[in-house]
Amino acid sequence: MTRPPAFSSPLLLGFEEIERLLDRVSRTAEGYPPYNIERIDRSGEAPAILRITLAVAGFDSNEIEVTVEENELTVAGRKAEDNARDYLHRGIAARQFQRTFVLADGMQVTGADLKDGLLSIDLARPEPARTMKRIPITSRG
Repeated sequence: MTRPPAFSSPLLLGFEEIERLLDRVSRTAEGYPPYNIERIDRSGEAPAILRITLAVAGFDSNEIEVTVEENELTVAGRKAEDNARDYLHRGIAARQFQRTFVLADGMQVTGADLKDGLLSIDLARPEPARTMKRIPITSRG
């Protein structure tokens, strides 16, 4: 069964890209690694910060790659196989992962920090300047 488009109203013009983004995000079901997203209130003139924290226990900073390309933040982890150890039980996941977050226009990654098995990535969106533009009306006749 096909679902009707979310932005099918004739009053919503140019929202096709948003509908494609919603479809892509709704298909993401991978749960590893677990993550949190929190808002950190602004201080002074600085914009509010969004912080994504991923649980990446067992990964070093050189085994994790954080990239931004065309409004997509991608965090990938690749762990080299450690054949020197003989595990009796291995409960700490060391599998490869890739987690992608779609960013709104204007979002900027301000930094990434790995501490105690938690990777924190800070994002900021500067306040856009409010503008109003008057459109001249031409008369044909």
